[in-house]
Amino acid sequence: MGQVEATTERIIAADPEEVFDALADYTGTRAKLLPEHFSEYEVREGGDGEGTLVHWKLQATSKRVRDCLLEVSEPTTGQLVEKDRNSSMVTTWTVTPAGEGKARVVVSTVWNGAGGIGGFFERAFAPKGLGRIYDAVLDKLAAETAK
Repeated sequence: MGQVEATTERIIAADPEEVFDALADYTGTRAKLLPEHFSEYEVREGGDGEGTLVHWKLQATSKRVRDCLLEVSEPTTGQLVEKDRNSSMVTTWTVTPAGEGKARVVVSTVWNGAGGIGGFFERAFAPKGLGRIYDAVLDKLAAETAK
C-alpha cells in the first residue's frame, strides 16, 4: 500500500483573495465549480472555510465512487485543507499571488492507495483522472472569478 498523489495548478486572472474566498464559499460558489463527477453535495456545518463540514460523492470512474465527508481547515493564509472522515484522502487548495491581479491555485490530493495489482493501477491512473477533474474545477473557478 503506497501513498497516491494527484496535483494540478492554474494561474487565474483574478485577485488571490477573491479566488480564495470563492473556493472557501461552500454554501454558494463552491457548488457551482463542481463538474458532473460530483453529486449529493451538501453543506452540513459552517459553510465558509474553517469549520465547514461538507458532503459529496465523487465519481472518479464509471465504477469508482467515493462517499466523502470533508472537514475543512485553514492552517495558513491562502490554504484550505479538506480531510475526508470516510477515508485517508486529504485535499489541499493553496492560493498565492502570481503577479498583478493574478492568483496561482494549486490543488493536491493524497490518499493511501490499495496494495497489489489494484494499487499499481490506482497509482498509475488515478492521479491523471483526478487531475482532469480538478482541471474542470479550475476552469470553472477561473470563469467565476474573471474580471
